[in-house]
Amino acid sequence: MNDAGRPRVAFFGLLGSGNIGNHGSLDAMLAFVRARHPEAEISCVCAGPEVFEQQYGIPSVAITWYQQHGPGRSRLDSVARKAFGKVADLVRMPRLLRQYDVVIVPGMGVFETTLELRPWGWPYALFLMTLSARMAGTKTAFVNVGANVARERSLRWLFTGAARLASYRSYRDGYSRDAMRQMGLDTSADEVYPDLAFALPEPAEPAPADETRRTVGLGVMAYHGTNADRARADEIYAAYTAKIIEFARWLVDQDYRIRLVTGDPSDLSVVEAVQADLRQTRPDLAADRLISEPADSLGELMEQLAGTDVVVASRYHNVLSALKLSIPTISISYGTKSDLLMEQMRLAEFRQPIQGLDVARLIDQFRALEARAAAVVPAMRARNAEYAEALERQYDVLSAALFGAGTTPRVAVDIEQGE
Repeated sequence: MNDAGRPRVAFFGLLGSGNIGNHGSLDAMLAFVRARHPEAEISCVCAGPEVFEQQYGIPSVAITWYQQHGPGRSRLDSVARKAFGKVADLVRMPRLLRQYDVVIVPGMGVFETTLELRPWGWPYALFLMTLSARMAGTKTAFVNVGANVARERSLRWLFTGAARLASYRSYRDGYSRDAMRQMGLDTSADEVYPDLAFALPEPAEPAPADETRRTVGLGVMAYHGTNADRARADEIYAAYTAKIIEFARWLVDQDYRIRLVTGDPSDLSVVEAVQADLRQTRPDLAADRLISEPADSLGELMEQLAGTDVVVASRYHNVLSALKLSIPTISISYGTKSDLLMEQMRLAEFRQPIQGLDVARLIDQFRALEARAAAVVPAMRARNAEYAEALERQYDVLSAALFGAGTTPRVAVDIEQGE
């Protein structure tokens, strides 16, 4: 506590880097803390503190010494700075964590390896954070996070070590909890709740529908594969982008309007590829049929998607946002987490793996989903109501575990069976 007896809370994560999915989870937890514990003094330890402070007005500091001081003037200087930073962080992180009473990791796939990941980057920082917090007597919480079984021994050790040192753990699906158990963590006291983004408010005034032409939300990503695909990263990216372009051409030819959406700054390369192709191959149609506007938050993304009739998306939080809005959705999935979302919404047949994407099949799925839209939407709305109630119950649990507020008993939640 500070001198005024106010709890000092820090959010910790890959924030301030432009990934709106990560910020969506933060926004939900930030709303919880401000609503339930308005006396809390809030800070952030993140990847982009300057950007984060500008966006949120919250005092922020870099996760690592290297992030704080930046690269050197040469490659050799940068390598030396990184090596020094790893040692400096052993002293810096414990000093930093002593300033807080509670550190919250809000959602995100913090224990995932579905995209490229190196052990001594984020996984090491995560482990050092929980170790430093334990030494400082600071509570730590992994709230509704994602996980998968890591193949590399070093990643498994760092992930389970970080989780084992935490004061509170919960997961956004049963698959994530099982993955941590398979890697050696005792998860018997851990719980499963919906993704935090399901707690975000829906757009107050959805964009009016265009009755003359249906609009498709096309969520794209700069996908290069996983750690195991590094040798083929460029090939995987090119194949995915070509198929997205092929599908976009079909949509335009069928008189649909396309709204391109992303979730990370890197995705703009795919947006630009789609735009360039349609301007070249459909010059008379591209300007009228293609919409692309930046979204700085998951809330803004939802505002954009609210004006669409069907969504076809790759990034997890693009899919989640569409599902939360009860929009008929097809997932081009790069991980089990997206498949689970679709199963829970009873849309399992409307998904494809990203590396095996078949455009002809995607077109068939799209047509089938449009034909069944009137039937699937009510079920999606009912599921969203269940998720909102479950997250409200979790807030009671978090208040008791992290702030000592009330005596709310442990609440078990099962969102895996679709009941």
